[in-house]
Amino acid sequence: MNAQTITPSPPAPEQIIRDSKVVLKGVSWQTFQALLADVGDDRVWRIAYDNGVLEIRMPYQEHEQPIIMLAYFVTAIADELEIEAMQLGALLLEREDLRRAIEPDTCFYIQNEALVRSRIIDLETDPPPDLAVESDYTNSSLNKFAIYAALGVPEIWRYRRETLEVYQLVEGKYEAVAQSRAFPFLPIAEIPAFIEQSRAIGQRSAVRLFRTRIREILQNPNP
Repeated sequence: MNAQTITPSPPAPEQIIRDSKVVLKGVSWQTFQALLADVGDDRVWRIAYDNGVLEIRMPYQEHEQPIIMLAYFVTAIADELEIEAMQLGALLLEREDLRRAIEPDTCFYIQNEALVRSRIIDLETDPPPDLAVESDYTNSSLNKFAIYAALGVPEIWRYRRETLEVYQLVEGKYEAVAQSRAFPFLPIAEIPAFIEQSRAIGQRSAVRLFRTRIREILQNPNP
């Protein structure tokens, strides 16, 4: 039977939870789109697709907590700077012409927010998110950075092993950098401590401490 011409049933929830991820090979773009259409928007699992290989993964609490905090931090920075930042969560980023798609843990439009405000985003005509955020608690079977690079996402934050790594797209490849392109003043090395504090003092308390720190930096840019 030709795997390119059938629509595989979505994995059972029990299988996804037990295995953390499911990898399907030989999945055509049409089959991939049909699967998403059949399942609808209520699914909790996330996907990555690269030229016929589809990865489905289930996020865990340990995976979600850092993402939630990083999203809070980005919005806190935007508030302190009095700029717009549009968070779109696990927005499906896809390009049929590239046969690639991915759902980040969360993503933001910052520099290009005004260009996509109130739009249904189409990456063939609209810019990709300015920032994608990933939390690595399980190994991926796909090269996610290659997918993001093909889609043109300029900056990735990756949180793993209690460390925040920042990558910028340079000539089609990601390079680890010490500063964020979106927020050059942000003390990257300090961010994990605020995430860890949230486990002891609560999320909102940690965000308030982070906001105070950002105000200090903005008020004293050259201490």
